[in-house]
Amino acid sequence: MKSKFFFFLALASMLFVASSAKKVHTLGDSTMAPYDENATVTRGWGMYFGNFLTNGWTCVNYARGGRDSRGGYNELWQTAKKNVEAGDYVIISFAHNDEKNDGMDGYQLKDYYESIGQTWSELRGSIPYSTYKENLGKIVDESIALGATPIICSPVCRSYFSGGKIRRNGRHDLGDSFSILTADGPKAGNSVPASDHTMDYAYHSEQLAKEKGISFVDLTTATAALYESYGDAKCHEYLFDGEGSTHFNTTGALLVARECARLMKAQGIMADDIVLPTDLSVTPANGDFGEAYRGQTLTKEFTLNGFGLTPESGTVTITATEGITLSTNKKDWTDALTATYAASTLVQTFYAQVTLAENGQFTGTITVSANGSAAASPAGSTIEIPVTATAIVLEGGTEVKVYWRLESDDSYELTGPATVIPESWTGMYVQRYSNPNANTTWPEWTGFDASRKTQRNLLTGDAWPADEIDDNPSRYIQWGIKPATGTTLSIDEISLFVCGCGGNGMCSHIYYSTDNFETRTTIFEMKKMPANNMQYVEAKPVVKLSEGQELLVRVYPWYNGAATGKTICLSDLTIHGMASDASSTGIDDLPTDNSRWDGSATYDLCGRQIDNRKSVNRKSFGIVRQSDGTFKKIIY
Repeated sequence: MKSKFFFFLALASMLFVASSAKKVHTLGDSTMAPYDENATVTRGWGMYFGNFLTNGWTCVNYARGGRDSRGGYNELWQTAKKNVEAGDYVIISFAHNDEKNDGMDGYQLKDYYESIGQTWSELRGSIPYSTYKENLGKIVDESIALGATPIICSPVCRSYFSGGKIRRNGRHDLGDSFSILTADGPKAGNSVPASDHTMDYAYHSEQLAKEKGISFVDLTTATAALYESYGDAKCHEYLFDGEGSTHFNTTGALLVARECARLMKAQGIMADDIVLPTDLSVTPANGDFGEAYRGQTLTKEFTLNGFGLTPESGTVTITATEGITLSTNKKDWTDALTATYAASTLVQTFYAQVTLAENGQFTGTITVSANGSAAASPAGSTIEIPVTATAIVLEGGTEVKVYWRLESDDSYELTGPATVIPESWTGMYVQRYSNPNANTTWPEWTGFDASRKTQRNLLTGDAWPADEIDDNPSRYIQWGIKPATGTTLSIDEISLFVCGCGGNGMCSHIYYSTDNFETRTTIFEMKKMPANNMQYVEAKPVVKLSEGQELLVRVYPWYNGAATGKTICLSDLTIHGMASDASSTGIDDLPTDNSRWDGSATYDLCGRQIDNRKSVNRKSFGIVRQSDGTFKKIIY
């Protein structure tokens, strides 16, 4: 009886621990999505929502650029729901890409054009009062079924100003101009009065929340008020990334995340678990730079912020211990910075840099201090941020390198034991192989000139759409690699050249992923690439692939405005790493009967004796029994 009591006590303890680890899952588009701080200045507000949660809560951001509500359900939610547990919250916010077809549904357009013998490629887009609500509703219903609490947030505004106010379409109401699909095809140029919410995505997201009896957060109205408080020019200067009227910089994303948290707390949603600090704080509070190779320089972004500070104006000093340098622009590096604030508000982005000169762990500290006397300084006037980084070296194993020249075809050269995933195209094709342009320039260190041929790629249908601002998830070029049987593969380099040809409007994101793009890491982002100017992309990831696991590299291009004849040019893609025998070689399970082993003999992984070492393929492995009775793995 006593043992049963302790069993149930242990079980209850485990359930308590499991239930105490609560999560907020965020699903949305590029305005919410995570971005690599070293690749772009663009930030999504979902990156910062976790700043306002108490300890014990974690924010997991599944948002991705280019996703509409259908992609939110079919792709993002299918990944997220594997991790959603009872007691979690799910924040849902879509609309920017639901407007792709001027208020029409992309799949309905596809069906119509196929019925008349034509094709239609833009499958994103939904009808606000029907397919948009249906897609969101499925996420809501399945969240509830999992025991989670769904919250619908209306979409953040685009900063489309007119007379000091955000225009109707900036608030995601297409009522001034929209299209409808009729039996005779799309009919453009329709409109309804401002009092008619038929084509208002934010309105219909609120109606869905009411119908489902769940919480609604009106970020559309809140962000309109935020933008208007700055005015057109300052709004774009202070809150946006400099690439249009949709995507935020760090300040904008942080303020929107805080506004979402404030509205939730005011409505009693997670009220005890949301904190809106009024003193100084730094995000992240822990400067863990992670792992990198010895000799690499790592850069990490921090955000210093304070709201309602006392006194109303002042300065804050940021210093660092030896081995850490600081910057506000990633160009000028020093060991100390000063940030000035006014109107009791401070939002300052700064960067810290560490060079890993030696193996092992690096440690240091960044200190943030408010200047002046304690009585005249903001609360929480001194903050210490621990900094850690770990230098590693790839040693042993066999070098692996796969190289696509992309000069005349998509063939590749492989050195070492690995399995290559050939180049493939989704929504794209190779137009031809040629030099991008007689005026093409390459980085001087390459020694290449304009005669060097590259792979020129074009989207299916040849015409770039007019309104693209981010990835199209159905358009990309892909390559990959995975370990050979019986090996693990450590990847330490991905590199290639990329440029646009035919105009200065080509844009692209380049990512890699080890889970078939359920998650991804950005290694390059560039908008409005200078025509015929080859950009060198190089990443040095610390990635270890187990047998059966794949590393995929994808290029997602789009064009800034409607265009034809514009291509994205690619050249010299390399994936490099080191292969070693898999950890699950079965060595520990091999027989220990000495009669099976000869100290001078070599055996393969199945325990078969190898008589002629010279005949062994260099990609094979063997096991040698040493004189002390232990076994050593040998790579040939």
